[in-house]
Amino acid sequence: MTADKLKLFLAALALGGGVVAFYYLEQQSALIQVAAVLGSVVVAAAIAMQSAPGRAAWDFARDARTELRKVVWPTSKETMQTTAIVMVIVVLIALFLWFVDWALLKGVSYLAAQGK
Repeated sequence: MTADKLKLFLAALALGGGVVAFYYLEQQSALIQVAAVLGSVVVAAAIAMQSAPGRAAWDFARDARTELRKVVWPTSKETMQTTAIVMVIVVLIALFLWFVDWALLKGVSYLAAQGK
């Protein structure tokens, strides 16, 4: 077993320990149970960050955050205009589908009446 796999296995054990602690401490308050789970998550993350996949995940998250800062967010006016356009299109498509459904119903009803 490689060192990275061992570290990830230990991290998984730490997470499992948190789940076990949650149920073992069921007689305690919910705050203590949650603290045990959060503690195990922190320990598992610390162990996993020592492995190559953990460092790669951290680098990915850091790069994603950097890219997120480069995003140009729309103004409030642009957001409202886009929302209004989407709502109008949804209503138009709904009306079109209602009309197609109505026309098919009338057509099938006409054909069924012809067969009797």
